[in-house]
Amino acid sequence: MIEVRKFDSLGGANHGWLDAKHHFSFAGYHDPKRVHWGALRVWNDDTIAAGTGFPPHPHNDMEIITYVREGAITHQDSLGNKGRTEAGDVQVMSAGTGIRHSEYNLEPGVTKIFQIWIIPDRGGEPPAWGAKPFPKGDRSGKFVALASGFSDDNDALPIRTDARVLGATLKAGEETEYTLGAGRHAYLVPSTGSIEVNGVKVDTRDGAAIANENTIRVKALADAELVLVDAA
Repeated sequence: MIEVRKFDSLGGANHGWLDAKHHFSFAGYHDPKRVHWGALRVWNDDTIAAGTGFPPHPHNDMEIITYVREGAITHQDSLGNKGRTEAGDVQVMSAGTGIRHSEYNLEPGVTKIFQIWIIPDRGGEPPAWGAKPFPKGDRSGKFVALASGFSDDNDALPIRTDARVLGATLKAGEETEYTLGAGRHAYLVPSTGSIEVNGVKVDTRDGAAIANENTIRVKALADAELVLVDAA
């Protein structure tokens, strides 16, 4: 089963400094058919104006993954962590028992991010933050784990949930596949380009909600950069 959620159908709001599109119910947008997909709770497609951002605010009991599509995001939190994450790279915040953070675009142009929230398997653990570069060349023609709750994904940023966030880059005409497995939920978004997923077309920034498919076969119709979540 593959349900394509066209970009134009997404909820969201334009706040001037922030143009936010929501794949799932979030803030003032609520769709009872789009509350979560398995443990995946939030997928926001945010465009943040230069010199603006999210001021300090709290979170708890959520795994929050930020994939930078364009520009860079600068993070600061109540643990004393500071970091700048550039396009193509990833940061992870395990909110745990509670954390306050800010996210600002200190760049001269817009910053574009995917903000992904996954419900954790366990609570009561201290908060944590980490970031890592993921060169796009290393993902050429295949899916690579960027953040993972599985111990054998050694190069991925750790998250506290039965899930993976993966990235791939495909040239036009290239194909790759990913084994999903029984009972899993996948959500796939092309950051750029267009693709076919098991024969179903998915365009730039559309979402593909996938279940009951043992294997995800992806063919690039145009050069594409992909982000995939595999969750319980």
